[in-house]
Amino acid sequence: MELGGKVAVITGGSGGIGQAMAHAFLQEGARAIVLADLDEAAVQAAAQAIGCEGVACDVTKESDVQRLVNDTIARHGQIDLFCSNAGAGGQGVLTDAANEVWQKQWELHVLSHLYAARAVLPSMIERGDGYLLNTASAAGLLAALGSGPYTVSKAAAVKLAEFLAITHGDDGIKVSVLCPQGVNTAMAPRSLGDGQTDGIIEPEQLAQTVVETLREERFYVLPHPEVGEYVRRKGDDVDRWLHGMRRLRRAAQEG
Repeated sequence: MELGGKVAVITGGSGGIGQAMAHAFLQEGARAIVLADLDEAAVQAAAQAIGCEGVACDVTKESDVQRLVNDTIARHGQIDLFCSNAGAGGQGVLTDAANEVWQKQWELHVLSHLYAARAVLPSMIERGDGYLLNTASAAGLLAALGSGPYTVSKAAAVKLAEFLAITHGDDGIKVSVLCPQGVNTAMAPRSLGDGQTDGIIEPEQLAQTVVETLREERFYVLPHPEVGEYVRRKGDDVDRWLHGMRRLRRAAQEG
């Protein structure tokens, strides 16, 4: 996809990755960008700074997502690219992570993508063209030590993106899934010592990777290219990978 002349919606758009993608898309000549986020004041400020539209939206409520899509289509005629980007960290493993944490992570990292697809796909399929970009994480392809709800929900986000690509690829729908490691946002890991990231990159660098991947219409968006090799190694020998991850976890605990 070339972004020139396109209409894009970006959830989780009030800062960090969402704001960086909006700026990059406008530089590529996008016709309209609609930023959506839970905090209306924050998203309006971000939109004003960039020069696009800002809308309050709780992506864990399907009615909010449907309204976002309907209003955008009413104003701009269509949505070419929907970036389902909202997310948040969720700490804990099993016994120390409350059910409420697991539920919130599921709603934010999985159901929000489902609601977006349900809302925007009918108009895209009718045109025979459209693009879904769902933000997951390298944790969804591999693992984030010490964060069970985050890892599991992000893995489900990757699987949902795969399912959408399989189910609607013949309808002219393209799908990509964004799987970064550390990015310099409010959610960035504070330490690099546990092996969970190959470095914290700036959101602007990530946004350029997104633009390049959309242009090439590849499924994985990997701002940290090392992740692709890790996934290949995991696929070659999952038992060896699990052994290595347990060793990494022990080292983190001892350190």
